[in-house]
Amino acid sequence: MIDVIVVGGGPTGLMLAAELRLHGVHTVVLEKEAEPGKVVRALGLHARSIEIMDQRGLLDRFLALGRQYPVGGFFAAIGKPAPDRLDSAHAYVLGIPQTTTDRLLAEHAAELGAEIRRGRELVGLSQDEDGVTAELADGTRLRSRYLVGCDGGRSKVRKLLGVGFPGEPSRVDTLLGEMEVGVPPETLADRMAEVRKTQKRFGFMPLGDGVHRVVVPAAGVAEDRSVPPSFEEVRQQLRVVAGTDFGVHSPRWLSRFGDGTRLAERYRAGRVLLAGDAAHVHPPTGGQGLNLGVQDAFNLGWKLAAEVGGWAPEGLLDTYETERRPVAADVLDNTRAQMQLMSVEPGPQAVRRLVSELMDFEEVNRYLTEKIIAIGIRYDFGEGHELLGRRQRDVELGQGRLYELMHAGRGLLLDRTGRLSVAGWADRIDHVVDVSDVGDVGEELDAPAVLLRPDGHVAWAGDDQADLLRQIPRWFGAPVTDRAVGAGRVGGPGAMAQSRR
Repeated sequence: MIDVIVVGGGPTGLMLAAELRLHGVHTVVLEKEAEPGKVVRALGLHARSIEIMDQRGLLDRFLALGRQYPVGGFFAAIGKPAPDRLDSAHAYVLGIPQTTTDRLLAEHAAELGAEIRRGRELVGLSQDEDGVTAELADGTRLRSRYLVGCDGGRSKVRKLLGVGFPGEPSRVDTLLGEMEVGVPPETLADRMAEVRKTQKRFGFMPLGDGVHRVVVPAAGVAEDRSVPPSFEEVRQQLRVVAGTDFGVHSPRWLSRFGDGTRLAERYRAGRVLLAGDAAHVHPPTGGQGLNLGVQDAFNLGWKLAAEVGGWAPEGLLDTYETERRPVAADVLDNTRAQMQLMSVEPGPQAVRRLVSELMDFEEVNRYLTEKIIAIGIRYDFGEGHELLGRRQRDVELGQGRLYELMHAGRGLLLDRTGRLSVAGWADRIDHVVDVSDVGDVGEELDAPAVLLRPDGHVAWAGDDQADLLRQIPRWFGAPVTDRAVGAGRVGGPGAMAQSRR
C-alpha cells in the first residue's frame, strides 16, 4: 500500500511529493510522459513562490540558474514601477524557465525519497473506505491510501472522478514558440515597441544565441488546443499583427493557449484530491499559473501528511479546499479583468487608461501587484490578531533567518517572550525562543509570539499560554505524552529539536 499517489510530474506534483516526503509519507509520482517536456510554458517565480523555495532550503539552487527582475508592469502589462514597501524579503521576480523549475523540483523530491515513475499513464481509478486503486495503461494496478491529481487542465483524474469544471471557453487563442530571428535587434525592438502600443498579446523575448520566445495573437480559436500550430501559421500571424515576420526560422517548439477560465466544483472527492491546473485554468496574464499550483501543493502537503500520519484534527484536510479554492477564484477573476484590459477594442482601451491612472496611486499599485505575486493572501481563520491567516515574511533572528528554521516542514512557535511552551506537540512543532533585538524582529512581527503552520501562515499570535493551548489542536491535533513523542516518528527527515535558544 502506497501512502499517496501523485498523478502528474509537473511543478505542482513534484512540490507536493517533496512536501509529503518531508513527513516520511511513502509517495509515488506517476507521469505519463517518458521524458521531461521541452516546452517552456512558464518563465518565472513570483515573490510568494520564491519565499516557498526559501522556506524549504531550495532558493540558492533557483537563484543560481535564474535572473532577478524588478516587480512591476505585470497587471495587464500596464507599465508601472514596483510599489514601495512590499511585504517580502524577496521583492523581485525570478526569471527561470519552467523546464529548469521542473528539474530542480524533481531533484528535490527524489533526494527526499519520492519515487518518480515516468511513462506511466493513468487510465482508471476507483476508491473505497480504505484507499484508492489506480489502473495504468500497461495494465498495472496500484493501491494507495490517497491519490492527488496534478495532471493539468485536461486532468484525467478530474474526469474519472466526474468533478464538474464550469467556466467560460476560450474566446481568443495565442500562439507561442521559440525560434531564431532574422532581423537586427534594433529593428526588432523598434517594431515591437510600436506594435505593443496597442497589442499587448504580442512580443519577442531574447533567450540567447539568437533564439527568441515569440508570442502573437492567433487568427481564431482552435478546436483542439493540444495540437500545436504550424510554423507557417505563426509567420502569417506575425505578418498580420506586425506587418513582418521578422525573418523567423528554425523553430524549437510551437504551442498555443487560450483565455478560457474554469474552476473545479470541488477539490476533494473522498480519498482523491485535485491541485494545480487540474483544479483551475485561466489565461497566463500576470504569470500566475505555475505559482498558483506550487502554492496549492504547499498548502496541501502537510495537511495530507497529517492525515496519513494519524494526527490530523478533524476537518484539517478539508481546509485545503476552503482556503485554496477562493484564491483560485480570485486569480480567475483578475486574469479575466486583465484580458479585458488587453483588448484592442475602444471600450476596454478606455477602461485600461482609467486603470492606468488609478495605478499612479501607491495603494492601488501595491494592491494589484500583491494580488499577482500572492503575498496579500489571508486565509479566513476567524476573528483574532491582524496577523492571523497571513503568511509570515522572513525575519532576522538571533540564530539566523526565520525561513532557515523552516526547512523541515514542521510547525514553528517563534517565541520572543521566553515563557511559552508546546510540550505535547514536540513531534510536530519546533519551539524557537528568540529574545534578541536583531533586525527589530519585534517590530516586524508586531506580536510577542507567533505560531506558524508548516506552510508559514500564522495560526496564532499573542503571549498567553492558555490561549495558545486552545489554538494548537485546531491545526496540530491532540497532544501526545513525552514517552510517545520519544517512541514515534518525529517529523520525518530533518526534524529539529523541540526548543532552540
